[in-house]
Amino acid sequence: MGRISNKSSENSFEDYFKRATSPMMTLLLLNEKPMYVYKLSQELEKRSNSTYKMNFLYPVLYRLQQQGYVEEYSQEITESHRTRNYYSITEKGKEYLDFMLVKYRELLKAVDTIIEGKDPVTDDEE
Repeated sequence: MGRISNKSSENSFEDYFKRATSPMMTLLLLNEKPMYVYKLSQELEKRSNSTYKMNFLYPVLYRLQQQGYVEEYSQEITESHRTRNYYSITEKGKEYLDFMLVKYRELLKAVDTIIEGKDPVTDDEE
């Protein structure tokens, strides 16, 4: 039987989970306020007690931008005209976030039901 490792596999459960939920997490944070990539990364890490680290935020943001869920803009941050790129959620992105949160909760509930070994039809009737 093969060894189970939580770190070395590129296709680990954790990696797949993060890939699947990263658009939702990104939109969730941007729904609070516009942020730049490093700040997004810090917020995810801080709020998850360093469990939810994402090294691939740029592809997520680019995809969300192409889909019309996120907008990018530059803002000067120093007198020497240094700029920083910020990302903000669009109205379409807010609608998509609401949809994703409903689906996420439905799927989470279904998985929990499966794990607990309950039959939702017969267990509710008892």
